[in-house]
Amino acid sequence: MSKVAVVFWSGSGNTQMMAEAVEAGAKDKGAEVSVYQAADFSADMVNDFDAIAFGCPAMGAEVLEESEFEPMFASVENSLSGKKVALFGSYGWGDGEWMREWQDRTSGVGANLVADGVMANNTPGDNELDECRTLGGYLA
Repeated sequence: MSKVAVVFWSGSGNTQMMAEAVEAGAKDKGAEVSVYQAADFSADMVNDFDAIAFGCPAMGAEVLEESEFEPMFASVENSLSGKKVALFGSYGWGDGEWMREWQDRTSGVGANLVADGVMANNTPGDNELDECRTLGGYLA
């Protein structure tokens, strides 16, 4: 059985909805899933999992949330080489630049991105939630 972590930060609940869909998709494929708020996850936990999904909305000028998520991600990213990783998050403006930069950053440290990041413009609809469930299945 694959062990999957879903690690996210959500301000409005949109990214949390996506995290719950990723969790459901991984569980549907038989994975053991642990869900963490960004502040509760650290680099020493990375090796406890076969795959990790990270979720964060775009903030400010299309950047990762800066007080909790970015510091956590910066501390774990160098531990992601060879790890199956998925990215997801919501945004309310822009064109997804934050996700493209995040994907480049993640693959740049040698992580194995299982799919393109899933983005939802504000509240995720059925299509985005289905994509998140699929993403979870890929991690399993």
